[in-house]
Amino acid sequence: MKIKLKDNQNQKIKDQTIKMFLDNFDIELSDFQVNEIIDFFVEELGGPVYNQAIQDVKGFIQDKLIDLEGEIYIPEK
Repeated sequence: MKIKLKDNQNQKIKDQTIKMFLDNFDIELSDFQVNEIIDFFVEELGGPVYNQAIQDVKGFIQDKLIDLEGEIYIPEK
């Protein structure tokens, strides 16, 4: 699954990346360079971060379903 950022998300990340490189490394990135950096990190980190988020949500929902049974179950006499 290819991760596609929305235009406003992509622009925000571009602006933050340009600022970070300038502030921390005193490097001014061209538009081409910043796009390549973002594409690289989205490609390399997007899948693992997405999969971890899915696992986190799965665990959260499973915990809530277990808790739900205890909350709504009425013992029979």
